[in-house]
Amino acid sequence: MSQDSQHGKWTISSSDDDDDDEGIPLSGTTTSKPHQPTVSNPSSQWSASPPSPKLEPVKATAEVKPEPANTPVSSLVVGSEARQSAAKNQINPVKYETSPSLAGKRKKEVSDGSGWALSDSDDDDDDGDRAPPPSPKAKKVKVENERPPSPHGRLYYIDEPEDFFESSVPCLNDTYRFYLNKVTGVDRKYNSGPLILLYCLSSQFNYCFDIAWMVEQYPPEFRDRPVLIVHGDKREAKARLVQQAQPFPHVRFCQAKLDIAFGTHHTKMMLLWYEEGFRVIITTSNLIRADWYQKTQGMWMSPLFPRLPEGSSASAGESPTFFKRDLLEYLASYRAAELEEWIQRIKEHDLSETRVYLVGSTPGRYVGADMDRWGHLRLRKLLYDHTDPVPGEERWPVIGQFSSIGSMGLDKTKWLAGEFQRTMTTLGKSSLRSDPPMHLVYPSVEDVRTSLEGYPAGGSLPYSIQTAQKQLWLHSFFHRWKANTTGRSHAMPHIKTYMRASPDFTQLAWFLVTSANLSKAAWGALEKNNTQVMVRSYELGVLYVPSAFNMKTFPVHKNPFPVSSSAGFPVPFDLPPTCYSPKDQPWIWNIPYSQAPDTHGNIWVPS
Repeated sequence: MSQDSQHGKWTISSSDDDDDDEGIPLSGTTTSKPHQPTVSNPSSQWSASPPSPKLEPVKATAEVKPEPANTPVSSLVVGSEARQSAAKNQINPVKYETSPSLAGKRKKEVSDGSGWALSDSDDDDDDGDRAPPPSPKAKKVKVENERPPSPHGRLYYIDEPEDFFESSVPCLNDTYRFYLNKVTGVDRKYNSGPLILLYCLSSQFNYCFDIAWMVEQYPPEFRDRPVLIVHGDKREAKARLVQQAQPFPHVRFCQAKLDIAFGTHHTKMMLLWYEEGFRVIITTSNLIRADWYQKTQGMWMSPLFPRLPEGSSASAGESPTFFKRDLLEYLASYRAAELEEWIQRIKEHDLSETRVYLVGSTPGRYVGADMDRWGHLRLRKLLYDHTDPVPGEERWPVIGQFSSIGSMGLDKTKWLAGEFQRTMTTLGKSSLRSDPPMHLVYPSVEDVRTSLEGYPAGGSLPYSIQTAQKQLWLHSFFHRWKANTTGRSHAMPHIKTYMRASPDFTQLAWFLVTSANLSKAAWGALEKNNTQVMVRSYELGVLYVPSAFNMKTFPVHKNPFPVSSSAGFPVPFDLPPTCYSPKDQPWIWNIPYSQAPDTHGNIWVPS
């Protein structure tokens, strides 16, 4: 079975395998050199690393006229020195042949499998974030009104205006404390993100690290402040990470335990300690340069939590959302001595101003009362306890938006509707088991092709052909990435958000920003006749419910930029979502796109 589009043909296998292992082992994939992905052996099944694409410049006759750059993501500002050149380890491009022979040859290779090794295995790197692939040296065809430089040139990280990285704290809406990061290449009015001052003792939880770049985000006089890196790397990847840190003796490590195969340490959190108190930041960005430049990312930034008076009780400083208790429980789940001092510090601070609920995942198999501690069952319980039914709720759609997709079975009843949708449609103690519309927002090939980064943006959208070909039913749920209201339509999403909206998309029943993609590994899956839940990965997010803000619902902010004190919630993309057209295909990262060049004149040829 095959599917055609303007970007080529897929060959779909007839395998009915439904393996629960959603991701290949990621222990060897940490991006210690974020612009140099390992090349897989094309004659065997994919290894634990992304395909290394050839970015081929297109001749002048194939000139692309990019759309105006009016919608990229604002990237989170972490310091004044994020403008660094990044043209190391570049590869030589392959000359692009405009004859149909190339496209035909590539299609044939996909069709008969003789060069792509599209195995029937369900192994799929569903949760792994990826930095953009290496960039070619050759200059691209100059295009009139060209967008900002892509990962393909030495100016990629230094072309923003001098005052792009502000030196003062901008106007922020502190009602929700939800922000989008700054993005180069968009109108200034869309770039009013928060400024994080890294001059403190800190703990950094993440999936990918570029330690040298991270250290450079601190002001020079504070670059020797102690930093604890919490990661999930093993063996060779761990050795590479430790090697990265050799020039920085103030950097220490804590290895998260990943006891279940195919799990990842995917949580993205900062604990920042100041003389006046401490702050928690839960974000969707890896600690690598590319994640903070031209991608759509989100974060929740806590208030500055002050220290409690001496002799305060153990229960002091708790919030109405029990954020302190849940954060301590999450940190304790690592069972790591390196985190004990941080746990003690949190106990000594007042977190009572927090108005969001913590939703985390930690690896394990849980039974009984522990089943609703983590993953989507944790979200289900919070929605049951802290939201209220709404009239006509069967017409209130569920919206999920993510940057990677795992294996979910041969049809929607296996997990998506059988478990996950039931969680997402929970509203208070309503006995109504509604089946409202479900809109899944994931970039199409055209979204990636016309993005600020061009095809390399797809390196952070690791949906594989091996998984996609087994769940074509899922694609009927897909909607385009469009974010004109936030200026980010051309900044591909690495953010992950989930919400329940009113039929007219003007109100929200709840909103979640998280590191968790659409996968069983991230959210957990029921086992043993629903008496046990198994979670593979570490994930972390925050849930907004209206009752915590003394509201019935959240009004949707139609024009969130420039930032104002509006009570509206700043949804990062356009509502209602735009359904895929018959010509649209979801972005799949390990097949070629050679029929149409991207905004930088490249095609995408995985090797």
